[in-house]
Amino acid sequence: MGKTAFRQSDVTRAVKGAQAAGMDIAAFMRAARVHVALPFAIAIETGQRQSDVLRMTWAQYDGASIRLRQSKTGKRLTVPLTHSLRIRLDAMARLAEVICLSSRGTPWTSDGFKSSFAEAKAAAVKAGAVRIGGLTFHDTRGTAVVNLALAGCSVPEIVSITGHSLKDAEAILDAHYLGRDRRLGEAAISKLEQRVSVGG
Repeated sequence: MGKTAFRQSDVTRAVKGAQAAGMDIAAFMRAARVHVALPFAIAIETGQRQSDVLRMTWAQYDGASIRLRQSKTGKRLTVPLTHSLRIRLDAMARLAEVICLSSRGTPWTSDGFKSSFAEAKAAAVKAGAVRIGGLTFHDTRGTAVVNLALAGCSVPEIVSITGHSLKDAEAILDAHYLGRDRRLGEAAISKLEQRVSVGG
């Protein structure tokens, strides 16, 4: 198995991440301090790994997209950002080269962010978001795949944002969405009804 091969544990994390979507993610964002909430928001919306999120620079952001080269795979991506994320970034003071800073105003270390993320999760669990307690930051990659699928994106569209291979993204969706998430079925029926209404 190659070093970038998709493992069953990756599918499991993706499923767990999808299960924490919606209310639990909102609870986490309310509980987390801004310096932790920002990297989480970027990861949820772009599907990028913690290492790549924490090293993103303002030079990579052009006001509409973030351009990056994934540290693990070497893939080059141009990721368009949602309106809400652009507003968040545009409102920030550019205090350093990197976008995401610790509470001390310095670039995050991996261990430092891991500790602060754990504290934010504990606060979210205390606030009632119990499902998010067992998740890791990496679970946001699977959650991003799932959220994009729910938005009606095709698998090629999804991987153009997250950098997954087609096979890996399909494995995530097959493990969780294709038969288990009622929201996908509801979205499909909504599209069908719209088409029938237009046509008839």
